[in-house]
Amino acid sequence: MEGNETFDPENLGSCSKVEERRVGDWEYMFFEGMTQTAAQTIVVRGANEFFLDEIERSIHDSLCVVKRVLESNSLVAGGGAVEVALSIYLDNFARTLGTREQLAIAEFSEALLVIPKTLALNAAKDATDLIAKLRVFHNAAQMAKEDEPQK
Repeated sequence: MEGNETFDPENLGSCSKVEERRVGDWEYMFFEGMTQTAAQTIVVRGANEFFLDEIERSIHDSLCVVKRVLESNSLVAGGGAVEVALSIYLDNFARTLGTREQLAIAEFSEALLVIPKTLALNAAKDATDLIAKLRVFHNAAQMAKEDEPQK
């Protein structure tokens, strides 16, 4: 070392295993069994730059979601769950009406199901089966809340 540079041994860490591994065409150093972990590395590989940019964006979005959940300590269900719950609620509400508004509300309720159907199809799942299961679960949950005595 030259000049006024100093080294503090407390800045060193320890690990149980240090290994150099080949991943694709590159050699990487892997440190395993760290006593104190302050950072992690994600190695991303892909066919081209566009694909790698999309992977990087997806990882960034996912990490931001985890950060927000940890900060707020709350979570909103996704995958069309909110739309199915609202659809069931609106269907039940529409049945209480005796006017033509009942038809408009029922149609809007049906339109809300486009979102979970599209998500199911994009995931290569049977949309009809999944929507039916979601409706059963949501309907049971909403009826259970109505049956509970008010405090």
